[in-house]
Amino acid sequence: MSPWLALLLSFGYVFLMLGLGEGMRRWRDFSPDFTRKFIHISVGMYSILAVLVFDRWEWAIIPPAAFVIINFLDWKYGLVQAMTSSDRSNLGTIYFPLSFIAVIWVFWDRPELLVASLMPLTWGDSLASVVGRRIGRRLYTVAGSIRSLEGSLTMFVLSALTTWAVLVVFGADNPIGVALLTAAVATLAEAISPWGLDNLAVPAVSALLLAWLYA
Repeated sequence: MSPWLALLLSFGYVFLMLGLGEGMRRWRDFSPDFTRKFIHISVGMYSILAVLVFDRWEWAIIPPAAFVIINFLDWKYGLVQAMTSSDRSNLGTIYFPLSFIAVIWVFWDRPELLVASLMPLTWGDSLASVVGRRIGRRLYTVAGSIRSLEGSLTMFVLSALTTWAVLVVFGADNPIGVALLTAAVATLAEAISPWGLDNLAVPAVSALLLAWLYA
């Protein structure tokens, strides 16, 4: 595919997800916390599109690089309310595309590791927060950030399931064992990462572990 067409599809997909998130907030009265997680998951799943439509990593990093700037402007000025967090000290929406860039750069020749390393952040981290806020009762605190055991369990289960699914689709060896170990390490990283740093720590430890296991 032409890289320009791939860029058009990529930006079109991401802006469509932003529009859907904002639409749900305005017209269906979903909370910004819910819509932010919807956008988080949608953008994380862009990793699959990236490995399908781009031939070179230099082109594939352009969309996430653009969103480092866009997300910074949104954090500073609140341009897209569907993405805006009530915690202004949380720079997670900026860290996410930075992680995306790093994973694309390092694992471009290993698409199974590229996509799998982002699944704990995309699904596990996103829904752990939702579950923790709604039904979390067993709470613990790390550097001022409140977590729940219910949320951490959700993080582990969804990280394992989605990582396993990606590894199976790509035909990787021992997908169950690798997925469980990756999920455990990613859950620990999420639990001890304050101030939105889990958006850096979770994909970093997931990527390093997968690279070691499949070296």
